[in-house]
Amino acid sequence: MTLDSVNKKILNILLQSGRMSYTELAKAVDMKPPSIIERINKMKNDGIIKGYSAQVDYSKLGYDITALIGVIIDSPEHISAFEASVEEIDIGIVNCYHVTGHYTLMLRVVTENTNSLALIIKKLRIIPGVTKTNTILILTTMMERMRII
Repeated sequence: MTLDSVNKKILNILLQSGRMSYTELAKAVDMKPPSIIERINKMKNDGIIKGYSAQVDYSKLGYDITALIGVIIDSPEHISAFEASVEEIDIGIVNCYHVTGHYTLMLRVVTENTNSLALIIKKLRIIPGVTKTNTILILTTMMERMRII
């Protein structure tokens, strides 16, 4: 779907303030609320808007470790088995990407401390097909934002 300038403006506003009411959004783009609702629903139906979520500061909840874990899997057949295994065990994975380069998958995990991180790594290494993991601790987040359209 090609987005016109109004839809791009709506998306950019939602990226910055997803809790804005339809009325406030309509004022910001100089339209009537029913038109805004129709455009947003169309973007939802087209899969452009996938949902709305809260941004959580995990450290305030006691999750002090964020890490990236590169995972090497021995064959493509084991990728779906990995996904199924990870779904069965709740181990703090917040993102899982199938990537190019040295690793097969790149995970972002959020966990309480180094002991819980070690447990995550241990559980990952026993999943069939996993031949190696490499963990990188994230010390600080320099920037985190949604891409403006």
